[in-house]
Amino acid sequence: MATSKTGFGPEHFINRELSWLEFNQRVLDEALDRRNPLLERVKFFCIVSSNLDEFFEVRVAGLKQQIESEVVERSVDGLTATEAFRAITQRVRRMLAQQYACWREDLKPALAQNGIRFLAFNELPAADLGWIENYYRAQVQPVLTPLGIDPAHPFPQLLNKSLNIIVSLELAQNGEKRKRLAVVQVPRVLPRLVKLPRADSRQDYVFLGHLIGHYLADLFPGTKIFGYWHFRVTRNSELYIDEEDVANLLKAVENELHNRRRGDAVRLEVEHDCPPEIRAQLLEYLRLAEDDLYIIEGPLNPTRLMAIYAGDHSPELRDPTFVAPVAVPLRESGDIFEAIRERDILLHHPYENFSSVVDFLEQAAEDPQTLAIKQTLYRTGGDQRIVGALMNAVRNGKQVTAVVELKARFDEANNIEWSRRLEEAGVHVVYGLVGYKIHGKMCLVVRKDDDGIRRYLHLGTGNYNPTTARLYTDTSLLTCRREFGEDATSLFNLLTGVSQFQGTKKFVVAPYQLHPRILALINREADNARQGLPARIIAKMNALVDREIIEALYRASQAGVKIDLIVRGICCLRPGVKGVSDHITVVSIVDRFLEHSRIFYFENACQPEVFVGSADWMPRNFFRRIEVVFPIEDGNLRERVRHELLERMLTDNAKARRLHPDGSYHQPPLKRGTAPRRSQSEFIALGLSSGHATVRGEPPKLKVKLRPSPHAKSKQV
Repeated sequence: MATSKTGFGPEHFINRELSWLEFNQRVLDEALDRRNPLLERVKFFCIVSSNLDEFFEVRVAGLKQQIESEVVERSVDGLTATEAFRAITQRVRRMLAQQYACWREDLKPALAQNGIRFLAFNELPAADLGWIENYYRAQVQPVLTPLGIDPAHPFPQLLNKSLNIIVSLELAQNGEKRKRLAVVQVPRVLPRLVKLPRADSRQDYVFLGHLIGHYLADLFPGTKIFGYWHFRVTRNSELYIDEEDVANLLKAVENELHNRRRGDAVRLEVEHDCPPEIRAQLLEYLRLAEDDLYIIEGPLNPTRLMAIYAGDHSPELRDPTFVAPVAVPLRESGDIFEAIRERDILLHHPYENFSSVVDFLEQAAEDPQTLAIKQTLYRTGGDQRIVGALMNAVRNGKQVTAVVELKARFDEANNIEWSRRLEEAGVHVVYGLVGYKIHGKMCLVVRKDDDGIRRYLHLGTGNYNPTTARLYTDTSLLTCRREFGEDATSLFNLLTGVSQFQGTKKFVVAPYQLHPRILALINREADNARQGLPARIIAKMNALVDREIIEALYRASQAGVKIDLIVRGICCLRPGVKGVSDHITVVSIVDRFLEHSRIFYFENACQPEVFVGSADWMPRNFFRRIEVVFPIEDGNLRERVRHELLERMLTDNAKARRLHPDGSYHQPPLKRGTAPRRSQSEFIALGLSSGHATVRGEPPKLKVKLRPSPHAKSKQV
C-alpha cells in the first residue's frame, strides 16, 4: 500500500488482528504469572481460549471469506487477507504452545498439590471405578448417539465449538473386515468435568470425554476399536441480516442464530496423538486446509475448566473478595433523587457498587412521582433486577420503554428472551434504528417533582448488567442537568419514532457527530501546541483502530502535544516512532478486573474538557453504532477523573504494559527507588478507605423514603 496523502504509510500502522493477539498474550501472561493466586491464573488460562474462540468465529472467519472471494485490497497496515491469515496462524501456534505448556507443566501440577486433581482411568481406585460406571449407565449413556461414517451415513453436521470423539474401528461384514470411522458427540447438557465423590475437601475430576471414550465398546458392539481422539470444530458465527429486507427483526435474528451453529468451519482442533491420516480425513470432511488445523496437547475446551473456579472453596487460591461500597454522595442522602438534584454523581465501578444504579431504577419503578422510564439494553446478562424493575414500573402505572439491541454479539438469544418477557409485561420494546447497533448506555427517568417535571439520567460506559459490573471497570454519571435530559429525550425519540437526528446540546452522538468532534478536539490540541499553549490528551478506551483518528494523533504529536493512551486491547497506532509519534505513549492494563471504561481528556489551554461514553475509537463505533459520549461538566468531577482515575492508571508499573514501536508490549522498568504501583489495587484501597467497603458480605443498601403509590400492590414493598 502506498503512503497516503497525509504522509503516513503502512509502516505507521499495526495490523488489527495481530494487535488483538498481543492483547490475548497479555491475558495469557496473567496465567503464567506465579505471583497471581492459582485459581485466578486458571481463570485467565480459560479466558485465553474463550477469547480465541470468538476471534476465530468472527475475525478469522471474515478473513477466510475475503480470501475465498479473492479480495486483493491491502489493509491500512499493508497486509493482504492471505498475508494476515498466515501471520495469524503462526502467532496463534506460538501462543497455544505456551498456553498448553503452562497447563501441563505448571497449572495442573500446582492444582494437584492443592487438592484439585484431574485423573486418568488408570489412576482410579476400585471404588471410583464402580461409581463412574453407575454414573455412566444412569446419566451419560442414555444421551449418547453414535454416528457412523460410510456411504449411507455422511459426515455429521457438528455444532459450533462442540466437543466430539472420532473413533477408528473395524467392522466385519459379509466375511470381510472393513475399517470405519464414527463420531460420538460429547453432550453439552452434561458437565464436562465429572466430580468424583469425596468425604474430604479434595476435588478429583474425570473429563467427560475420557469417560465416554472408556465405554466406547458399549456404543459399537461387535466391532474392534483401534482408538479414539477428541476434536473440536469452530464455525463462522457472524450474523448475516439485511435489515432493510426483513419484516420482523426479532424473528430474523432468531433464525440466524440457528444458522450460526452450522456456519462454515474455520478451525479444527484435535488431540496431539490423533494419527495424521485421521487428521487429514477430518480436514477433508470439514473442507479445511492444514493451516486450519491446531494440534492440542491438553484439554480441547479449556473454558470448561472454569467449573473448578466456581463455588466458595479454596479462598487461599483466589484474590480476596472485594465488595464495593455505595458511593459517598448516595450514602449521605436519604433520597436518591434529592442527592442527584444536589450535584452530579460520578460512579467508578466496580470500586463503587453498581447496586446504586439498580437502586436508581428500582426506586424509580416504585416512586409514585415517576411518570416514565426509558432505557437502552445492550447486554442484560439475564439479571432479573434490571428487567424486573422495568416490569414492576409497568405494574405501577409508569410509561416504560426499552430499546433492546438484538444483535449484541453472542447475547442475541438472551436479549430475544428478555425482549419477549418485557413485551408480555407491558413494556414498550423497540429495536432501534435499521442498520445501526444501539450501543449507548442510557436510562432516563421522568419524574414529577414538587417544583415541576424533571428528568433524571444515568449515563455510562458499561452495560446494565449487575454481574459484569462486578468484573468490569466502568464509569457512569447520575445527573438531572436540564440540557442532558433534553438530549436524552431527543435521542430516545429518534430511536423509538420516525424522525431525523436533530442535533444535541451536550451529548456527542455517533454516527452523527462523534467522529468529526473527536477529530476537532485532537486538532484543537495540536493548534494550541503550535501556539505555545498548554496541550495534552489522555484517552482511555478498549480499542484504537480508526485511521483518520490515528493520523490526527500523529499530527498532534508532531505539533508537540503530549498524548497518553490507555488502550486495553487492539491498538493500530505505533507510538514512539521518531518524527511521527515521539510524544505518544500507549499502555495496556490487564488485571483482576476487565478495563472497560472510555474516558477522553483534552487540556484545552488550561480549560480542560472531559468526555465519558460508550464508544471506542473504531470505525464500527463511529459509523455503525448509536453511541453516546457526554461531557463531565462538574469541575470537581473533572479533576477526579483526571487525577484519581487517569493519572493513577498512567503511573501503574505493575500490571501496565507499554506498547513499543515494533508492536510488542513490555512492562515498564522500575526506576531505582520507585515503588511498584498497581492501579486496580489502589482503587480497591480507595474504596475500602471510603468506609462501608468489605472483603466479605454485602454493603448496606441505600434507604430511600417513598410516598405510597396509588398503583402499587397492597403488600408492603
